[in-house]
Amino acid sequence: MSESTVTSSTRIDPDVRLGHVHLKVADLDRALAFYQGVLGFDITQRLGNSAAFLSAGGYHHHIGLNTWESYHGSPPPPGATGLYHLALLYPTRAALGDALHRLLQAEIPLEGAADHGVSEALYLRDPDGNGVELYWDRPQEGWPRDEHGALTMYTRPLDLKALLSEAKA
Repeated sequence: MSESTVTSSTRIDPDVRLGHVHLKVADLDRALAFYQGVLGFDITQRLGNSAAFLSAGGYHHHIGLNTWESYHGSPPPPGATGLYHLALLYPTRAALGDALHRLLQAEIPLEGAADHGVSEALYLRDPDGNGVELYWDRPQEGWPRDEHGALTMYTRPLDLKALLSEAKA
């Protein structure tokens, strides 16, 4: 269906939000060491060694982890379909700077870091090879736009030293 044929009755409700992501992992403890130990999520429920649910701020879960179909499995090979990355939206630049500090302390390598005009983002892999984006959005009134008001996002290098300087002490 082309955009020109989409009517207001076929558009998704504008208040719909992505609720959570559920990942297949090979080793639950290893995944928890990353998502809880490095990123700082809280475990809201754990089902032995087969599944765990993690949250920020008391929500029932933002991330589900399970080994139901993937215990001791390997990541999908390059060229396979599947999840490109999950994106975690941080509320402020300082909070993203704190996340960068945590990654550096844990010696987790970045695959990339970018300023997209609308946001600043860090890109990495979790222990199972899943892509993870950590980012914060700039206020909408500062997003780059052309003379017609259309977004003109871009990809430029992100100054990691400046981002770290924003981290909470």
